[in-house]
Amino acid sequence: MNLDFEVLFVKYRSAGILVDTNILLMYVVGLVNRQRIPLFKRTKQFSVEGFELLDQILRAFHTVVTTPNILTEVNSLANQLSAPEKAQFLKLFATTISRLEETHYASQQLSKLPEFQKFGLTDCSILNLSRNQYLVLTDDFRLSSYLQTKGIDAVNFTNLRPFIWPT
Repeated sequence: MNLDFEVLFVKYRSAGILVDTNILLMYVVGLVNRQRIPLFKRTKQFSVEGFELLDQILRAFHTVVTTPNILTEVNSLANQLSAPEKAQFLKLFATTISRLEETHYASQQLSKLPEFQKFGLTDCSILNLSRNQYLVLTDDFRLSSYLQTKGIDAVNFTNLRPFIWPT
């Protein structure tokens, strides 16, 4: 793996990693059915191998953090799954949630951030929570670039694709 990524992963291994919406959605869909990842409308940009890499990454961190905003978005996107996978998803999503450290910021507080007009509620919750605390893992290029310009460590999952080896 790229030395820069390794350095960030080691730096934040104890502190924690914040996983953005699409990455967390792909993770839980993969827990239900790895083969669904490239077939589901909301995760088709990912692969089974990407899921396996993500699983390895998450296992390396002591803490995985989230916000209610991220969890709500994941839940909403998963509503497009059909039965019985939707029921399985919700069961595994509940298990996953129980392992996450969730931090809440009032929407009123987040909407006052200068970035709100550009990024909206969920991304502002990521910005607020990650600042000097957690590594951010996202597939949102605009967000990861912005975080990096603000001195917040962020990894765009798309940049990890060269390290995904087909099995």
